[in-house]
Amino acid sequence: MSDVSIDQPKQRIANRLTAVDGDLVALSNRLHDDPETGWQEHRSSAAVAGVLAEHGFAVEQPYLGLETAFRAVIGSGPFTVGFLAEYDALPGLGHACGHNLISAMSVGGAIALAAVADELGLTVEVIGTPAEEGGGGKIELIERGAFTELDFALMAHPAPVDVAEARPFAVTHWHVEYRGRAAHAAAYPERGINANDAFLVAQLAISLLRQQLPGTVRVHGVQTNGGEAPNAIPERTEGRWYVRAETTEQLIALEKRVLKCFEAGALATGAELTVTPESKRYAEMRTDERALDHYRRNAATLGRDFDVDPVAATMNRASTDMGNVSQMVDAIHPYIGVGGDASNHQPAFAEACVGPRAEQALRDGALALAWTALDVARERTP
Repeated sequence: MSDVSIDQPKQRIANRLTAVDGDLVALSNRLHDDPETGWQEHRSSAAVAGVLAEHGFAVEQPYLGLETAFRAVIGSGPFTVGFLAEYDALPGLGHACGHNLISAMSVGGAIALAAVADELGLTVEVIGTPAEEGGGGKIELIERGAFTELDFALMAHPAPVDVAEARPFAVTHWHVEYRGRAAHAAAYPERGINANDAFLVAQLAISLLRQQLPGTVRVHGVQTNGGEAPNAIPERTEGRWYVRAETTEQLIALEKRVLKCFEAGALATGAELTVTPESKRYAEMRTDERALDHYRRNAATLGRDFDVDPVAATMNRASTDMGNVSQMVDAIHPYIGVGGDASNHQPAFAEACVGPRAEQALRDGALALAWTALDVARERTP
């Protein structure tokens, strides 16, 4: 346990969180039961914004022209804290990354902190950020002018175990398409251009390239369309591929090498290649170390344990567009454990993001975030 002092403002924050516990659990369960994928989170974003409106926040939705983004504000002090909410689900996997808990923790932390906002000179915001799972919603918001008013930004992400520091890879998301020419595979194979063969050549080239890549980079993807019928030369194939590296600079250099693998598929088969970014690049995280120290102490006070299995802790390497926010605003992005044997993006992890252990992680995460925001504000305001 930590020796963090639970003074009167922190106790008021805790009391306020307890008072809204039922609303937070209900919000988390509602999102979990009705998953929506990136840019389609109409019911989810409305539900999150609705809870904030019920608790006195002024809500702007749509926000900056994005239908499923919102901004909720309470207070008018000179130091502005922004809690970020994610609520998009994974295709076919629902909330197997626990974004239902992210939203509930950010909403809970903001409502609890609002209990002391006026007397301490705080403005408290929650910014609803769509399409984190590959769509780059926060990057779209940045380019439209979001986050510039914040002095400090924070959120917590579910994981198998607690990990304070996020160390995400920078990442590029690509849609890859080959176009060839259809023909009867038995009668006239010489008339076809096989777009599936182009993809196979590219994947083989990427597999061979991996031997020459640093151990800290990742190249992976799926083929989403490999053809229509076994007796027809595939005319069109497509897939989604991610390239990850430690820094944006390293990522840009790596992209060129991976693109040549896809170009090899086109060259070998005669198919036409089109590579389209699915979002802007996600950047690496620039963590506010002093703020993170506050989070560690506050979370430890609540009984959270950071002495964990290093293998279970590697969720902190997952890429996030919160990295782009951290390049312009002081920020933290800790991970909070929900227990169990499953890891993020597995079906069983979606199951782990509801129920008693998930609800305790929700309460602890929301309170640790609110207390940390308070500590940071106290240090950085006259």
